[in-house]
Amino acid sequence: MDQSQTVEKPAMVANDIQGYDYGSTTVARSPINVKDLEQLKESAGFTPEDERWLRAAGDVLKGQTAPLVEKWRAVISAHPHLARYSLRLDGQKDPHYSEASGLRFQQWVLDTCFRPYDQDWLNYQQEIALRHTSVKKNKTDNVQSVPTIHLRDIIAFAAVINDPDIIKPFLAAKGHSSADVDRMYQAWRRSISLQIALWTEPYTNSGTAPDQW
Repeated sequence: MDQSQTVEKPAMVANDIQGYDYGSTTVARSPINVKDLEQLKESAGFTPEDERWLRAAGDVLKGQTAPLVEKWRAVISAHPHLARYSLRLDGQKDPHYSEASGLRFQQWVLDTCFRPYDQDWLNYQQEIALRHTSVKKNKTDNVQSVPTIHLRDIIAFAAVINDPDIIKPFLAAKGHSSADVDRMYQAWRRSISLQIALWTEPYTNSGTAPDQW
C-alpha cells in the first residue's frame, strides 16, 4: 500500500507545534534524493508491506504519543550524560523548551507512521539531524543548552526507541493479535534504522558538523 495514496491530511498531535516546519521553505534541503532512499530501503529491508504496517501502527499510537514519549524521556532523564542535552547550561530544566521539543517528539512518532517517504520527508530528516548538531541545536527554541547532541548517543539511543518492552505494549493497546503487533513493530524498527542512517549525514559531512561524534 502506497502511503502517498492513503494519507490526505497529516495526523497531528496539536494544532500548533512551535518549531514544527514540515514541508516549509525554511526546512533544510536534504542532499539525499528519493532514488538514494529507495536503495537505503533495500539495505534496511524496508518494503511497501512495512508502509502498510506502519500506518496500522500509527492508527494505534494516535492518542498514545504523550505517554510513549514520556517513557523514552524517562530513560534520558535517568542518565546525566543524556539529560544534559535538553537542560540549560546551568543544569536546570527549561519548561518551555521541554514542552515544545516534547510535542515535536510526539509528532515525529506520527510522521514516522503516516507521512509518505518522499522528498519532503527526506528534507525534514535532514532538518531533524541538523537540529541535533551545532548548526541548528538550540536555535529553534532560542535556548541556551549544550551545543550538540553527539552522534554516538543518537545511534545508541535507537536501542531504546526500538526497545520492544517499551513500544510493543503501546502497539498492543487496541487488541491486535501478537502476530500483527510484531509486524507493526518490525516495520517501526526498520523505519528507525532508515532514519538513523539519514541523520548521520551532517555529522559525517566535513563541511557541516565534523568532530561531533
